[in-house]
Formats: sequence, C-alpha cells, structure tokens
Amino acid sequence: MNSLPLLVFIVLIAAMFLMTRSTRKRQQQAKDMRNEIQPGNGVRTIGGMYATVKEVSEDTVLLDAGPGVDLLFAKNAIGAVLTDDEYNRIVHGIEHDLKSDSDVVPDDASSLTETDEPADAAAASDDKAVDLGKKDAADDTVEKDAEDKAEEAGTTEAKAGEEPKKTDGDSDAK
Repeated sequence: MNSLPLLVFIVLIAAMFLMTRSTRKRQQQAKDMRNEIQPGNGVRTIGGMYATVKEVSEDTVLLDAGPGVDLLFAKNAIGAVLTDDEYNRIVHGIEHDLKSDSDVVPDDASSLTETDEPADAAAASDDKAVDLGKKDAADDTVEKDAEDKAEEAGTTEAKAGEEPKKTDGDSDAK
C-alpha cells in the first residue's frame, strides 16, 4: 500500500488543528479581556471610538464618551481595554513620562539661539531687509529684447499679463 496519500492527509489534519487552535486561543483571550472590564476602564471599540466604562452588565457595556454622552454597546464591540496611561495619552494628550525631569524641547527655534543683546537691539541692527518682489535689471533687459524681436518679426501677440488691445471693429483687411 502507498503511504503518500496517508501522509498528505495527516499533514492537512495537523495544519487545520494548528489554525483552529490559534484562532480559539485569540477568541478566548478576547473573551477574557471583555469579562475583566471594570467601571472606570478606558476602552477602544471595534469602530475606533475611545470612551470610559460607566457600567458593565452581562452582555452590554455603558460607555461615557464625553460630558453628557452615554452610549450602550455590546460587549463584543469592545476592541481593547487600555491602561490608564495609554488612555490619557490618546484621549487627553497627557504624556506620563519617567523622564519628566528632562529638558523640554520648545516648539520654535527662538529659544535655541542665545544672544547677549536685547530684542530691541537686535531689531535695530543694521541688517538690510531683502525685498523679494523687485525685478532685477537683467530681467527688464530680457523682456525688452523679447519685445523687440516680436516687433521685428511683425507679430502682434499680447505680452503675458497685458490685455489685448480693443478696436472698434474696423480692420485693415477690406
């Protein structure tokens, strides 16, 4: 008798067993997590809403989503129970660091540069302001050269930024 089909059958059974075992293990962990929910815990629903548990019953959970907003959810809709630090960081933006004694990095670079002169003296310094809106003389020369070439070629195209000349309807071609 050939043992190859029997070996393939055993491998398939073992693979199915391992897949269902890991799925059952995850389901059991989720069930245990949902059964351990206590009032006051911060939770995230499977829809991504963060709230605080107000009441827990057998199949439902009453969540406090904000001032005066109480929502009733099925226990199966709870995706995760969060630690207090994680909930405060996500919902309230409160960072609970062990490095609270370390220096705080400023939001702007103004405090990173140290100067001995006061702010009024820095404003009165002889640094010239740069006007980025001015045209250079070279730009004017290039534009005039382009206009001269257009006139020599006999073209009457309008320059960029200028409106075409309006006539009263008479034309030279009669």
